[in-house]
Amino acid sequence: MISATEFNETVDAFFDQIVETIDESEAADDVELNQGVLEITCLDALGVKSKIIINRHAPTQEIWVAAKSGGYHFRWADGVWIDTRSGEPLSDAISRVVFEQTGQHVSFD
Repeated sequence: MISATEFNETVDAFFDQIVETIDESEAADDVELNQGVLEITCLDALGVKSKIIINRHAPTQEIWVAAKSGGYHFRWADGVWIDTRSGEPLSDAISRVVFEQTGQHVSFD
């Protein structure tokens, strides 16, 4: 585990990257970061709205993602946020769920 300060700094930096990337790509209808919770409002090809919610979970030092396809937990390991079940990197998972909910590609490289 990393220190609480390192955890918060790492999450804040990643959240900033998500907001910047989504804003630049225009893949989502709205991106809002409020008190450690990131809400991405998506529009699909038919104009149907859905949300992706990303938040920090300090007690377990995880980032949690809720999307139409399910809920995911990511833990910091070797410099990358990794899904605790599948091993998928968080940046890949966000790209995937944004595509699933909007039909638009975003990349966090």
